[in-house]
Amino acid sequence: MYSPDCGERVLTEMDHARLTVLQGVSDHPDLSSLLSLADLVPPAQVPADVITMHSRALIRDLAAGELQELTLCYPGDAVAGKGSTSVLSPIGAALLGRRVGDSVHVQLPAGKARDLRIETVLFQPEADAACAA
Repeated sequence: MYSPDCGERVLTEMDHARLTVLQGVSDHPDLSSLLSLADLVPPAQVPADVITMHSRALIRDLAAGELQELTLCYPGDAVAGKGSTSVLSPIGAALLGRRVGDSVHVQLPAGKARDLRIETVLFQPEADAACAA
């Protein structure tokens, strides 16, 4: 679960539409909350420092000080141990729509908690498309 009070969330209109369909298949309370509260923007207007679907980012575990590279993906694309995380996972739900510099508190299923900070977005599909245009 993510902390819903950690700042604004930005979603592209396309991510919102696709996640709304996913929500119909999966009863996920964090996803429902995110979809209802997020600010929606056209893909070309999403800031380059926002984590969108298929973004790759460096995330710092604040307790351990360790950096981890994660790619945010849909559930069927997540591969354990390969640096991908599902948008339906506690960490994935916490990161979607957040910006570089944001910190999130994530409650993991086993009862453990992690405090994470987004250090940098290495790749964002929308920013990459804007550069190619």
